[in-house]
Amino acid sequence: MTKPVIGFIGLGLMGGNMAECLQNNSFDLVVMGRNKEAVAATVNRGAVEVKTPRELAENSDIVMLCVTTSDVVESLIYGDDGILAGIKDSAVVIDFGTSIPASTRKIGADLAAKGAGMIDAPLGRTPAHAKDGLLNIMAAGDIATFEKVKPVLDVLGENVFHLGELGAGHVTKLINNFMGMTTACTMSQAFAVAERSGVNKQQLFDIMSAGPSNSPFMQFCKNYAVDGVSDLGFSINNANKDLGYFLKLAEDVGTRAEIAEGTANNLQAAADAGMGDGNVPEIFDYFAKL
Repeated sequence: MTKPVIGFIGLGLMGGNMAECLQNNSFDLVVMGRNKEAVAATVNRGAVEVKTPRELAENSDIVMLCVTTSDVVESLIYGDDGILAGIKDSAVVIDFGTSIPASTRKIGADLAAKGAGMIDAPLGRTPAHAKDGLLNIMAAGDIATFEKVKPVLDVLGENVFHLGELGAGHVTKLINNFMGMTTACTMSQAFAVAERSGVNKQQLFDIMSAGPSNSPFMQFCKNYAVDGVSDLGFSINNANKDLGYFLKLAEDVGTRAEIAEGTANNLQAAADAGMGDGNVPEIFDYFAKL
């Protein structure tokens, strides 16, 4: 597939920069969204704005979604004037968000019944990487469908992985986020206990970072707990949502993830305390007040 028309829904920080990257590489875009400024920016670069997901699907060869939850994805697919009603035969839907794998597989089956394909392709790295086409993309789905859209994914990603059957990308992303958010919560609580105990937090970081516990997440947590700099651009609310999805995944495969339950409980408590819009390392403040 060369120079397909791309429909893009979800022009937030990540999606907006992805759309700009595609336009900078001469792709024609059809867009819609609630962020009128972001939509206007893509239109000013040559995109066409439409009013409904159905209209977007009718005018696109690839439909890209970069939205927040599985509920939003399902509303766009199945809602009145939804994508499923307008999808073209042989078109492909790509879900770049972090979604529930069971929902992804159901959507994929319903699209296949209309002659369309689906790829789940959650993302790693930051909006800055998105603008430069340097994302990590964890794609999954039918291999023929993947190969069909890979040239476009290669524009957006420095590292594009094919992880297996549809849903495997979302499984991998949820596991990745479980690990990352649990690490961030653990390190933030460690700094909070150190502060309560009268231990110098900078010295704690110097000691821990000299050993095998060192990681980028430790640096992010230190930046906030020690220096007051909140530079991990991922909110407590988003982390809380992803841990809930991970727990649902564990339930769906017949197991219980007790460590994830602890992380989820802490994230939910911080969100309930009004901290949900803050970046994950800011959960240090919640732990410090316990």
